Amino acid sequence: MSDGNQIERHESEAFLETRRELGPSFEKEIVDAFAERIERAVEARSGGEIEERRQRRDEERGDRQRQLALGIVSIGAGIPITIPLAVTDHTFAVIVSWAGIVGVNAAHAWVVNARRLRPGR
Repeated sequence: MSDGNQIERHESEAFLETRRELGPSFEKEIVDAFAERIERAVEARSGGEIEERRQRRDEERGDRQRQLALGIVSIGAGIPITIPLAVTDHTFAVIVSWAGIVGVNAAHAWVVNARRLRPGR
């Protein structure tokens, strides 16, 4: 028998041979045992896929929360930087400050999306 997660060809052939040898009197028990084995293999395989999806979803949720937090902090930091520069008529400095803030947010978003699109995910 295999590791419990897969049903190999020789196992299904053995079930069919056993069914043929024992005849119709044991057919129900043999079929039930084979069906149970198939159900366990399907559950094991789909359980792993479900766990993978759940983990990916949790990672994406965390990425969105970090991006939102970075955006809020950026606005919070940008306002105190902008006020004194705008009052003293340093327009170029305001533009450079906000370009830096936008750059940091864009870089974070780019890294998050690159990680999400990475092969093997």
